[in-house]
Amino acid sequence: MEIAIIGLGKMGLGISNRLIKKGHTVFGYDSDWGNSDYSKNNINGSSNLDDLINKFSQKSKKIIWVMVPSGDPTKSTISKLKTLLSKEDIVIDGGNSFYKDSIKNSIKLSEENIYLLDSGTSGGVWGEKEGYCLMVGGNKNAYDHCDSIFKSLATDGKGYGYMGPSGSGHFVKMIHNGIEYGMMQSMAEGIEILHEKEEFNLDLAKITSLWQHGSVVRSWLLDLLNNALMEDSELSNVAPYVEDSGEGRWTIKEGIDLDVPTHAITSSLYSRFYSRRNDSFGFKILASLRNQFGGHSIKKAS
Repeated sequence: MEIAIIGLGKMGLGISNRLIKKGHTVFGYDSDWGNSDYSKNNINGSSNLDDLINKFSQKSKKIIWVMVPSGDPTKSTISKLKTLLSKEDIVIDGGNSFYKDSIKNSIKLSEENIYLLDSGTSGGVWGEKEGYCLMVGGNKNAYDHCDSIFKSLATDGKGYGYMGPSGSGHFVKMIHNGIEYGMMQSMAEGIEILHEKEEFNLDLAKITSLWQHGSVVRSWLLDLLNNALMEDSELSNVAPYVEDSGEGRWTIKEGIDLDVPTHAITSSLYSRFYSRRNDSFGFKILASLRNQFGGHSIKKAS
């Protein structure tokens, strides 16, 4: 199947590479890339969006995957695509867009009978190898048409599904990330307690490795934490500074609107704020986990 990818950062490039390996034809565009970068990554690249759209051999139902930062970059990209695409073409927003923005973008594209699928995409920089988890909202017929794309990207061909109407995919991903915040916070707090119990001289890498087998807290996050601790048990090159990309805040606001208490998620977000003014091993754990699955740059501890 032919598909164009707009935005070839860590996630966009990983998605492109996985689709190519699965036999799909991938066209690519990134405003920061040169032609040599495209060929180096086996991508049929374009210098602009007009050229990208013209690369399709099929004339109907072109599929464009947008993987640029949420907010204005996504909105402007979709607005440009509205002028370039044709009736029944499909745009997939695979970034972490706010679900209400996705609903608005879908309405705008529908004015030209173009479909928007909002695909919450989890898996980080490991997705290219391990597969992604895809939570998709939008027109069901458009979703069905893209099934082979989602199946190729998903873990074991099973980690994808149709969530419902426009906005539902990004809504589910938003809550997913809110839960992730709470899980990471609990892990960081527990490991910090183990770290501070100096009289036992506990081996944190050994403990997290042990927990990977049969423990009720075993998880991919625990696997990633073990990776980090195996490399450096003191996380000496990780600064205890934890960013947030917005989904936790949106989740908390949604909870307020729906009268649903979000104690753990709210506390975990506030802890990230506090990390920027504090120094502790627990915050190093949080920062290290985020670096492991997101491919974010590691700030050196001073």
